[in-house]
Amino acid sequence: MLSPGEIIYQALFYLFAGAAVLAGLRMILTRNPVYSALFLVLAFVNVALLWVQMGAEFLGIILVLVYVGAVMVLFLFVVMMLDINLATLRQGVTRYAPLGLVVAGLIIAEIVWAVWGHFLGVGNTPQTAASALSNTRELGTEIYTHYLYAFEVAAAILVLGIVAAIALTLRWRPATKHQNPGQQMRVKADERRIRLVDLKAGKKGEES
Repeated sequence: MLSPGEIIYQALFYLFAGAAVLAGLRMILTRNPVYSALFLVLAFVNVALLWVQMGAEFLGIILVLVYVGAVMVLFLFVVMMLDINLATLRQGVTRYAPLGLVVAGLIIAEIVWAVWGHFLGVGNTPQTAASALSNTRELGTEIYTHYLYAFEVAAAILVLGIVAAIALTLRWRPATKHQNPGQQMRVKADERRIRLVDLKAGKKGEES
């Protein structure tokens, strides 16, 4: 017999998990790229809530601050600024559909294997008392010792993605007015770049 606290815990877990799955499906099936990015943000938020519920508060907060608050906002602005031809994007869907099905099958197989192994007790590692551990300290120790090079490679990939996003949105438009700092620095004192106009004040009742 489950206690009321355990019932609420499981209800919240299935609520957040179901919302994350539905948001992920909507992100894939939505044709509008802006809506897809918003559904991905919703999926990240629900996954962060799941991590907080399972005791990984630091990971949940980092997911919201870094991915939802920074990376996804950047992606959303890039998608909104790019002139994406949706008809061109849909043309390659059927060509890459077999590869997508294979990748989806592998991900589903991994999830089933992890869940099945959890219920059978396969691959469980010895657990340490939770009160003696700090999530932030243990995560930092693992990242900066065993996974330092992978962490640096991931950081370089993120920086490359930001630079690529800026390069994609940088367009040269002939009709756009812009300043040339080089020409401004080469201005001489005898060149007149500003014209001063003496405007006479109008009398009361007259238009100035």
